[in-house]
Amino acid sequence: MALKRRHLEQLLLVVRGILLSLSAIKATSQITKPGCLESCGSISIPYPFGISKGCYIDESFLVICNRSFNPPKLFFPQSDVPIISNISLDDGELRVASPISRSCYDELGNLTTTPHQSDKLMITKSRFPLSTQNKFTAVGCDTLGIIQGGTSGRNYTTACATICNQLDDVTNGTCEGVGCCQMSIPDGVIDYFISASGLTNNHTDVHSFNPCSFSFVAEDYNFSSLDFLSLRNRDTVPVVLDWSVGNETCEIAEQHMSSYACTAANSECLNSSNAGGYRCRCSQGYHGNPYLLDGCRDLDECESNPNPCVHEATCKNLIGSFTCLCPKGYEGDGKRNGTGTGCTKIGRKDQTSSRLGIALGICVGLLVLVVGGSCIYWGLRKRKLDKLKEHFFQQNGGILLQQQLSQYRGCVDMAKVFTIEELNEATNNYDESRILGQGGYGTVYKGVLADNRMVAIKKSKIGDQSQIEQFINEVIVLSQVNHRNVVKLIGCCLETEVPSLVYEFITNGTLSDHIHRKGKYQLLSWELRLKIATETASALAYLHSSTSMPIIHRDVKAANILLDDSYTAKVGDFGASRLVPLDQTELTTLVQGTLGYLDPEYLHTSQLTEKSDVYSFGVVLAELLTGEKAISSERRECDRNLALFLVSSMKEDRLLQILDNHIVVDDERGIQQVKEVANLAKRCLGVRGEERPIMKEVASELEGLTKEMHPWRQHDLLRSEEAEYLLKPFDVSEDDHGASCSIITPGFDGMKNHIITPHDNVR
Repeated sequence: MALKRRHLEQLLLVVRGILLSLSAIKATSQITKPGCLESCGSISIPYPFGISKGCYIDESFLVICNRSFNPPKLFFPQSDVPIISNISLDDGELRVASPISRSCYDELGNLTTTPHQSDKLMITKSRFPLSTQNKFTAVGCDTLGIIQGGTSGRNYTTACATICNQLDDVTNGTCEGVGCCQMSIPDGVIDYFISASGLTNNHTDVHSFNPCSFSFVAEDYNFSSLDFLSLRNRDTVPVVLDWSVGNETCEIAEQHMSSYACTAANSECLNSSNAGGYRCRCSQGYHGNPYLLDGCRDLDECESNPNPCVHEATCKNLIGSFTCLCPKGYEGDGKRNGTGTGCTKIGRKDQTSSRLGIALGICVGLLVLVVGGSCIYWGLRKRKLDKLKEHFFQQNGGILLQQQLSQYRGCVDMAKVFTIEELNEATNNYDESRILGQGGYGTVYKGVLADNRMVAIKKSKIGDQSQIEQFINEVIVLSQVNHRNVVKLIGCCLETEVPSLVYEFITNGTLSDHIHRKGKYQLLSWELRLKIATETASALAYLHSSTSMPIIHRDVKAANILLDDSYTAKVGDFGASRLVPLDQTELTTLVQGTLGYLDPEYLHTSQLTEKSDVYSFGVVLAELLTGEKAISSERRECDRNLALFLVSSMKEDRLLQILDNHIVVDDERGIQQVKEVANLAKRCLGVRGEERPIMKEVASELEGLTKEMHPWRQHDLLRSEEAEYLLKPFDVSEDDHGASCSIITPGFDGMKNHIITPHDNVR
């Protein structure tokens, strides 16, 4: 009987050990709440996601496993949300299938795809925006891709164009505008609409190897010329979404413990910058699901491959950590890969005295480091920063600028060279709250100088060191432009890798804001619109014909016309401007500008003239008349371009039908004025430059209309506060300091780049 009892006890011990092992395995691999489905086909469904009530944290994490597919596929409840291919707890990312927009044509340029194939809409979960890892991509040799989306309550629209003539033009693996074009996705884009279409000849010239235009949003896309044909057989590409819990930061969410998700032991909270809210993760030394109450378990580093200890040492796992034990006769911490000192063999004699000597040496060394280390470190750091600032100052042409400024000291109000400390103080170290706007050339910050002047500081993204002399000469020229309707360049800072420019601060937003964001800004009357148009034309005419060297703005648009509190127009953003040598009437450049405002003749010939600004100004007049955007997908396809829409409407005698509802004219003379402005805009929008008036003629006609409207106020409305034309040549004379006052500056032969950035791409 005793023998049987002993055998029974041994059997129970074995069974208990097996059950404990199984329990440990299950606990280690647990990713969901008990009783919840862990996967759909090959896709894991970790909590806080789930497919049934009680298995997910809230309704936004509910997913559906559709078993009608083989293998089953995972979706969000909405039918138009794409298939989920992966859910990552560690990164807070979802991978889904994103649609491809395509437009295919036959050899005659006729569209062969149906509308739903060329216009694609993707609606993500409202809590899960697109990751900035993704890029908007357009593929094809005659392609215009457009994306529209919502980001942080605002509309987001941009376009990507790519042109090539033959297959040999493209380079596999690059998306730089030849066969493939890519643009970054901003933070917070929730859903988007994409379209792809032919740009010039509907692929008739390249049909043999590229009959289609494609556009899509995807991560890690590697372009190949084979995609010109293979993308026709694909409907989706992978795209990454960022997910998070709640809509509060960790600090705020932790105060509401009943809904706080990071309550598991050995877990920590991370704020999510893109998706809002927060995510949880297991602390270092632990792994598992941090959203489950007991989900973060000790990570046994000793089981990892390779072993974290050197081969002489023995690895011992600790709760949340590990240690490496060196064998007898060795010293050190036994860790490998630079994280430790390894195990070093020591002599058998005097091992104790050796350790004491090492300890004493360490103490002495620490004492020396404490006393002198800080002083040496900060001294070397300051010296390094000073050398770096001096290097950037010389690299950016600071010495050349000082030499140029010394020639004009006392003659005119020249540009000031600011130090990096002055601009850091003015912008509170470029605090995000000081950002006024961001664009293709850089970020603009609001600043307050030491003399309490408010300024706009443009911190550029890129620079071209081969054009330093060009940059310096243009800074000097622009600093002398003195016109009441041109934003004044105050100075620059050359102590950073890319120079920063300092402009006067304009307080009342842009003309684009006042026309298109009507709920935020006061509505513009017809009198104000005509005043703004007149002042803008006056500024452009001044730049074209009243400076010592004509300046072509090259990016005239409503967003670059600023308004002050009295609604005086100020032309700004000379990031794409070009100076024209006096012996030339046109320049050959890579095409640059903004879609919708771009001169079609310049687009096809790359010949830049003053008439390119005239065309862009014609589009601005069209915006003032209609209240419509230069490019809008809300209009019919044939009318998406505002210039074509205005001209065709005037041919059909529908001008008064397309006017902005907020334009009120009470009499026949007012209607006649509107028609005259529309006819002027039509002339400015001529396809060929020779058909367009010069800017002086445009300004003169608008000034005449303004004087007719308010003859008793003509001096108040359009008074000219221009200073002397500081840029026109005059005789050389000596000022009180003996400096030459001649304004003609050297170094303008062969100008080939604009002022701020060397990249001449269509924006």
